Amino acid sequence: VPAKTYDTGAYHEPGAIGILFKIVHAFLYLVQPNTFPQGKQLNYFCLKCRFVLDAIYYEIGFIVSAALGLLFILLLPLVGLCFCMCRCCDNCGGEMHQRQKKNADCQRSCFATFLFVASLIIRQVVGVLCAYAANQHLTNQVRGAKKLVNSNFKDLKIFLNDTPAQIDYLVNQYNTTKDKALSDLNSKYLFFKIFPMFAAIRETKEALENVSVSVEVLQEGTERLHANLTEVKMHLSNTLNDSACNAAQAASTCNIIKNSLGQLSINANFSGLPGVSSQLAKVNDVLKIDLSSLVQKVYIKSVLESIGSNITTFTRALPVQKILADLMVHLTQTEAYVQDYFPIVEQYDFYRWLGCLILCCMLVLILVFYYLGLLCGTCGYDKHASPTTRGCISNTGGNFLMAGVGFSFLFSWVLMIVVVLTFVTGGNVEKLVCEPFEDKNLFKVLDTPYLLNKHWKNYLAGIIFKNPNVNLTFEKVYSDCKENKGIYTSLHLEHLFNINELLNISVYTEDVALKIEHIQINLSKIILLDEIGKENLLNFSSSGIDGIDFSAYLTEINKSVTKVDLLSFANDLEARADQLPKGALENALKGHANNIRMIHNQQVVPLEQAMSTLNQSIRLLKRTSSELMVKVKNVISAVNAAQNLINNNASQVIVQETKKYVDTIIGYFEQYTEWVKESISMEVAACKPIANVIDTAVDIFLCSYIADSVNTFWFGLGGSSMFLIPAIIFAVKLSKYYRRMDTEDVYDDTENGNNGYHKEHLYGIHNPVFT
Repeated sequence: VPAKTYDTGAYHEPGAIGILFKIVHAFLYLVQPNTFPQGKQLNYFCLKCRFVLDAIYYEIGFIVSAALGLLFILLLPLVGLCFCMCRCCDNCGGEMHQRQKKNADCQRSCFATFLFVASLIIRQVVGVLCAYAANQHLTNQVRGAKKLVNSNFKDLKIFLNDTPAQIDYLVNQYNTTKDKALSDLNSKYLFFKIFPMFAAIRETKEALENVSVSVEVLQEGTERLHANLTEVKMHLSNTLNDSACNAAQAASTCNIIKNSLGQLSINANFSGLPGVSSQLAKVNDVLKIDLSSLVQKVYIKSVLESIGSNITTFTRALPVQKILADLMVHLTQTEAYVQDYFPIVEQYDFYRWLGCLILCCMLVLILVFYYLGLLCGTCGYDKHASPTTRGCISNTGGNFLMAGVGFSFLFSWVLMIVVVLTFVTGGNVEKLVCEPFEDKNLFKVLDTPYLLNKHWKNYLAGIIFKNPNVNLTFEKVYSDCKENKGIYTSLHLEHLFNINELLNISVYTEDVALKIEHIQINLSKIILLDEIGKENLLNFSSSGIDGIDFSAYLTEINKSVTKVDLLSFANDLEARADQLPKGALENALKGHANNIRMIHNQQVVPLEQAMSTLNQSIRLLKRTSSELMVKVKNVISAVNAAQNLINNNASQVIVQETKKYVDTIIGYFEQYTEWVKESISMEVAACKPIANVIDTAVDIFLCSYIADSVNTFWFGLGGSSMFLIPAIIFAVKLSKYYRRMDTEDVYDDTENGNNGYHKEHLYGIHNPVFT
């Protein structure tokens, strides 16, 4: 069955970002490791009013994670507010006084290292780069989705346009089968098998016709050839009588050519051969006997015509064209709608991309402050300077760190709101749609009896056939279309129109059998070969074929057409002309040579072909004539025996042979019907484009493009937001070591202990380090 090739490849390879997708999938498995609920469980939960409790149990991972996110959203701004108020009261590190400690350098280094690591994780590992990559990936896929959408629409149009042509192809193939059956039925094979003599008579007739035609062609051809050769000899003789031949250099050559002119004449003479018209007329009289009327063909022909008319009527009765035309209209409208709104989708995607980019920039702003703080604080720090005399660069670094802390409190709760919303949405899409779609559990849920409709066992069958008891499931339809099976098999359309009933050949064979059984054939009045017919056969044996003078024919046939090979004569004439001096004589002789070649090609070659045909026919007639009388006697004996059979039990024999022949003819149509059933089930309207549309919409667009990108985005954004908390702590601690203090502990360079700090008992000054 002719079929088109579909362009859509419903498969998406994400590339390098696929590694991030796998990490997010693993994280979602940790959050929600519960298996997808089966349809029976959902149905049971709904009936028992336990759906809410079981849904909570199933979603417990998402609920706990979302609760922690909400807690983060509520507490972090509150903590930030309290922290600011506390610092305004010179508490919580707000006092611009740094108590010097023995391990101050070690603490400063540790805080700087921890802040750098936290910032590095925010920026690279699970942070801004991850979120930005996911955001850009989604935009790139949306921009490239138009090509995939157009490919799906193109395949659907091919599917709808190609289906009627496939159905017409199947119907038209019936004519090939019918023609083969009728050809066998109308052949004379059985006739000649029973009466081989009639085949011999026909061969004799054909041979006589060939002889008659060939002799006529040869007689006309030799007459025309004789006239042309005579004309050539005359012209050559005139040329050789020219005065140029009297020259000493040309005389001998001209004499040789003159002496060879006698060879330019015909050799075989077909004008004297006797005709065979009388023999041919007698054979035609014999062939007027026709026994083909004994073959009962009317019943078989009626069966063939009945099957063909039923197939045509059935295909016209099917509303295939109307259904496909309506679907094409809807498809065209849908395509136009998608094409019109696709620019709007791209525009809104740009707004989404811009919003996500702003969120990433919030994190980048915080990171910039942290990195600037670390850079300025590290580069501007002077370990010999006291807290009150620290340089401007070091103090700026501390201010950058505190600015980063402030923006962290301002932005973190906004980021976390986005994270929670996208986490709950994208995570549930992945767990409730994408994963079940991949392992087909989603289809099993949809196929759960009485789930989508409490009155229907099979929802899809109820929609298509209005009969929910038909075993038609979403999973089976999708799997069959995925394997590119025919839509007749995939949708179980035998419940709408059953091709087995249409193509049930036994209905027709039973009707034929009944008719054959009731055939009453009375052949008592049939005479296969009356006395006149026998006389004709005897006349054929004495038709004069054996009296044909075969030797005369064979004698003339075995001769060559001309006495000399005209091509050799022309070549020799041209060679002798080359021996003459250059001039008119040489050119004239060469012209005569070319004329002789033309005569050979145009006249001698066709005569040789006619002689070959005549040779085959004469030899066939000669073989036939040698056994003609014996064959005629055998034919008359066979006819007498057949007449005896007809007079006794011919009717029964004819019915039996007819049954056997009907079985042979019906066998052709059994093969045809099996091929049609197989083609309709597996090839006609192969529904691969439907499965591609589902895969494109769910697996590629929803899951690969949207869900994976959204989940990777919240994963990076959420991880960065969580690492802002340790970054805040380390930045607050570290800023104390970079900022310029208003007051400091008293420090004496002349006397100090091992730790470099003043002794309380020497100066009587309160030392906060030892206090």
